[in-house]
Amino acid sequence: MNYYFITGSSKGLGKALVDLLLKNESNFIYGLSRTRSVKHERFVHAAIDLSKLDEVLSFQFPTLADVDKIVLINNAGVVGDVKRVGDIENQQIIDCYNLNLIAPTILMNNFVAKYKSLDCTKMIINISSGAGRNPIDGWNVYCSTKAGLDMFSQVLNEEINIDNTSFKVLSLAPGIIDTDMQSQIREAKSSDFSTLEKFIKFKEQGDLIDPNVTATQILRFVNEKELQGKVLCSVRELG
Repeated sequence: MNYYFITGSSKGLGKALVDLLLKNESNFIYGLSRTRSVKHERFVHAAIDLSKLDEVLSFQFPTLADVDKIVLINNAGVVGDVKRVGDIENQQIIDCYNLNLIAPTILMNNFVAKYKSLDCTKMIINISSGAGRNPIDGWNVYCSTKAGLDMFSQVLNEEINIDNTSFKVLSLAPGIIDTDMQSQIREAKSSDFSTLEKFIKFKEQGDLIDPNVTATQILRFVNEKELQGKVLCSVRELG
């Protein structure tokens, strides 16, 4: 059996990943999110608000048997306040860092601790962003949290190579997806976000990618070894 742990599983890209994976009878999914939108015999929902670290710390990865593959997909994320530094609400900074960076870091730490002795394919996929590799005004907190996720992934990979723990870790930029996050971005003020008009046109011109398409692309990175050659990667590499 293949086991997947997916954060943000109730909507958007996370929901698309769950729906796609459940088509294969060899897959069992644990969804970590505030709400549940999937009911299936091979799906377990863990009700967690990932911006609240006490709830993250209370989650325990289960003991598994007869495992062929085990995958953690840190998908949940928020853009936070699209505002200039000096105008951001401090609680928004805390919540965004908790959800985008601290929660996935804790989950990775516990995932590795729980399953490092397991003899199977073990993988961590962190859903990163091009914004973590290129600064965007107004996205200060989002950019910095995704950059942190990229760096943590690279350091973890170094440790994996040194300790020979046989995990694979990728920090994968998924492109621009037609989700609630994009809707929030389009509601920003141009005075806070200089390229707002470009993102409005992405929607108007049909340039945003359907989450189901992106989910299919992400699972290619999970299943195709030739796409796993470097930690920092992007769906754009698929052409």
